[in-house]
Amino acid sequence: MVQSNLKFLTLLAREYPTVAKASSEIINLEAILKLPKPTEHFMSDLHGEYEAFTHILNNASGVIRNKVDRVLGDSVSEAQRAEFATLIYYPEKKLPQMKQRQSDLSAFYLQTLYRLIDVCRVVSSKHTRSFVRKRLPAGFEYIIDELLHAHFEDHDKEFYYGRILSSIIDIGRADAFIIALCGLIKRLAVFKLHIVGDLFDRGPRPDIIIDKLMVHHSVDIQWGNHDVAWMGAAAGSPVCIATVINTTLAYNNLEALEDSYGINLRPLAIFAEKIYGNSDVSRFLPKLGRPALPYEREGLLRTARMHKAIAVILAKLEYQVILRNPEFHMGDRALIKFIDFSTGTIELEGKTYPLADAYLPTVDPRARAVLTAEERQVMEKLCQSFSESERLGRHIRFLYAKGSIYRIENGNLMFHGAVPMTEQGTFAVMEFEGRNYSGRALMDYCEARARRGYFAPEGSPERQSGGDFLWYLWCGRSSPLFGRDRMTTFERLFVNNPAVYEEKKDPYYHFMNDEATANAILKEFEVRDPEEGHIINGHVPVRAANGEHPVKANGKIIVIDGGFCRAYHEKTGIAGYTLVFNSHGLSLRAHEPFETTQKAITENRDIVSTVDIFETVQMRLLVGDTDEGRKLKTQIADLKLLLAAYRQGLIKEG
Repeated sequence: MVQSNLKFLTLLAREYPTVAKASSEIINLEAILKLPKPTEHFMSDLHGEYEAFTHILNNASGVIRNKVDRVLGDSVSEAQRAEFATLIYYPEKKLPQMKQRQSDLSAFYLQTLYRLIDVCRVVSSKHTRSFVRKRLPAGFEYIIDELLHAHFEDHDKEFYYGRILSSIIDIGRADAFIIALCGLIKRLAVFKLHIVGDLFDRGPRPDIIIDKLMVHHSVDIQWGNHDVAWMGAAAGSPVCIATVINTTLAYNNLEALEDSYGINLRPLAIFAEKIYGNSDVSRFLPKLGRPALPYEREGLLRTARMHKAIAVILAKLEYQVILRNPEFHMGDRALIKFIDFSTGTIELEGKTYPLADAYLPTVDPRARAVLTAEERQVMEKLCQSFSESERLGRHIRFLYAKGSIYRIENGNLMFHGAVPMTEQGTFAVMEFEGRNYSGRALMDYCEARARRGYFAPEGSPERQSGGDFLWYLWCGRSSPLFGRDRMTTFERLFVNNPAVYEEKKDPYYHFMNDEATANAILKEFEVRDPEEGHIINGHVPVRAANGEHPVKANGKIIVIDGGFCRAYHEKTGIAGYTLVFNSHGLSLRAHEPFETTQKAITENRDIVSTVDIFETVQMRLLVGDTDEGRKLKTQIADLKLLLAAYRQGLIKEG
C-alpha cells in the first residue's frame, strides 16, 4: 500500500516533513471528528427582500436567540434578552441607543462584554480552537483567543476578565470590541449557509443580499429561475435582458436596475413615450400592493409605457429564440404569432380570445419576430448597459462561482425547482443537441449549458446557444428551474380572461407526497443513505394559511419557500420558512412577517418564528458523521500511510 502510493506520499511529505508534524495533524483531525456537527442554515426564495433576509441571516433563524436565552437564563428578563439579541444582530446601530440610557457607562460595558464573551464561548464550542482563531476579527485576535480559552483553574475568572476588559474600556476600544464580538458570534453560530434559489425577483434590492453573501464565510447557492434570467442578462442575452426589465417594471422596482446596477433605462423611456404616449396603457400599470397616491400617477404611467414597450419587444425576442431552438418544443409559446390583427384577437390552444390591448404599432404582421429599427437601437443600448455594469458582472460571477443547479451535502439533495417527471412518475426524457437526458444527467447538462451562456467567447454560436438556454431555464417547458408547462405573463397582459392564466405544474409536484418517488430521486442522485436522506426544495410557496405543510413524503421532502416576498404573504399566511440542521437533527422555522429594520433596532422586534423540530437523532451527530468528516478520515488514512513510509525509511524526514 505504501509502495503503490509513494509518489503521492512524497508530495504530502512537503506539507508534513516530519513524523512529529504528521502525528500532530492526525491527533488534530481525530479530535475534530469527535466535535458536534456544526450548524447548517437553509434559506430559499429571497426575491430581493433584503431587510427580511438580513434579519434572518443575523439571527440565524432563531439560533442566536436560543443561545442568548441559554446563557442569560431566566435571571434576565425577556425584554433584556430581546435587547441583548438585537445588539448582536445590529451592533453598529443598537449600541449607540443603549449607551444613551446609561448612567454608568463603564458598568454597562463590563456587563455587556461579559455576556458577549459567554455567548461566544457557547457558539465556539462546536469548533476547534484553530477554526475559531482563523475567524477572529482583525485587531482583537489575541485578546478574544485569551478570553475564550482561558483556564480558570489557574485564574480567578472575575479578576482575569476584569483586568482585560477594564483595559479595553480605559483605552476607548469598548465599542469596537463589542462590534467585533457580535460579528464573531454570528460567524460561529452557523457553519454553512445554503441558498436554495431565487435571490432576484420583485424585491427592491437583490444586490444588497448578494453583497452580504459575498462576505459570508461559507455559502453555496442553487440557482432559481429568476437567477438564471439575470445571469443571461449579465451575459448580454437580449431576451434575458428584456425578461428582467419586464419583471422589474411590472413591480415598479426601477431601483433594482438603476440604483443597484447603474442600468440606463432612458433610451427605453424615450422610445415608450414616443410610441405609447397617447395610448391607454392601464393594463401595464405596475403592481403596487396598495392604491396609487395622486402624485404617483404620472410616474406610474411612464413606467406603464416602458412596460408595454419592453413586453412587445420581449414577445418578438422570445419568438426568435423559439425559432432558433426547435428542441425547446415551445412553438405554441411564440404567442405573437397567433394574433389576428384584422379582428384584434388571439388564438390560444384552439380557442379565440379578444385582445385586451390590440394597439401594437411596432408589430409587422408579415414579420412578427423582427424588431423595428428603433427597437433594435433601444436593445443595443440596453445590452451595452448590462454588459458594462461592473457591479452586476461581479455579482453574477459570484453566482457562477458559488452556484449550481443542485447540491448534495450531508445526505441532503438541494435544488430550487423540480426533477422533471412524467405523469406516470418516471423521470422525463428530454432531447438536447441530439442526445437524451433525464434525472441527474439532465440537471448536469442544464448546468453545463448555463455556464456556456456566460463563459463561451463573446459573439460565438456557443454563447448565443447558452444565452438562449438560460432563457429556457427561466420559463421553458420542463425546465427543472421553472417546473411548469408555461409562463403566462403575455396572457395576463394582453388577454382579459383568467381561464388562460393557468400554469400547469410539472408532474414532480403531484408526486411530492409519495415517499417512494422521493427515495427514487435520492437514489438517482446517489445521495448517501437514500433511506435517511432528504430533498430540500424551494420555488413553490407553501400555503400555510390553507393548511398546507412544508414537510412532505413522510419527511423526505422539505419545501422552504414560504413566501419571503411581501406579495406572497396574503396567499401563504406566513413570511417564509427556513431550515436548520445541527447536531440534534432538523428543525423547520416558520417566520411571521418582518416589519422594518428600524423597528427591529428601536423596539427589539425580532421575527417571530415557530420552531418545528420534525426529525431528531438518537445519538448526537458528530463531525465524523458528515461529508466533511469522511474527507477528514481520508486525510487521516493518508497521513498514517505517510507515517508508515517514514518508519520504513521509504521517505526521509525533512
